[in-house]
Amino acid sequence: MKRSAPTNKSGKSPIKKRNQSKAQRQVPVSRSTKQDWKPGTMIYPLPAVLVSCGSQPEEYNLITVAWTGTLCTNPPMCYISVQPKRHSYDILKKNMEFVINLTTEQMARATDWCGVRSGRDYNKFEEMGLTMGQASVVHCPIIEESPINIECKVREITHLGSHDMFIAEVVNVRADEQYIDETGKFKLTDAKPLVYLHGGYYGLGEFIGKFGWSVQKKKKQ
Repeated sequence: MKRSAPTNKSGKSPIKKRNQSKAQRQVPVSRSTKQDWKPGTMIYPLPAVLVSCGSQPEEYNLITVAWTGTLCTNPPMCYISVQPKRHSYDILKKNMEFVINLTTEQMARATDWCGVRSGRDYNKFEEMGLTMGQASVVHCPIIEESPINIECKVREITHLGSHDMFIAEVVNVRADEQYIDETGKFKLTDAKPLVYLHGGYYGLGEFIGKFGWSVQKKKKQ
């Protein structure tokens, strides 16, 4: 036999009454201070990298790129987005390989300069006093002053609009030994990486926590 819900003196269910009072409760709505802007590129900060390209000395070039990032872990894949009008575009398309050279605060001037000067008119390595090194897998040069050189082979070029995306597989990484500690850990933060944020170059701020720290259990004392 079904049991009926308990009632109070008025014959109404107290549970129902509680539910009604919750529904009637007003939730305060805060006044928003947000503005609507037209669609744009606002994902910042980004690494400000120097991409080296070319398979022959006469076409070696550097291009500053901020539209870059990781696409996949396994296989390791990344991308750079370049405007077709850029001098490096045809070099990249011809050779289908490049090197992403991470930059540092000390390389800030060279990073900016290589982004506003064309390889048609300048030898950027010479102008900026950057040391040209040899990659291990690809034919492009690397920048010796860079803490990390990421050698890439292009798998696909996708036309998006103002930029074309060069989707590439990472085929080798060269790391500067001066940033490897006695345990074999690579300490990129010691190189003082350079980032790009809404038209400006910046260094990194203070360390906040490692990946997963928010759920890490405290050690028993």
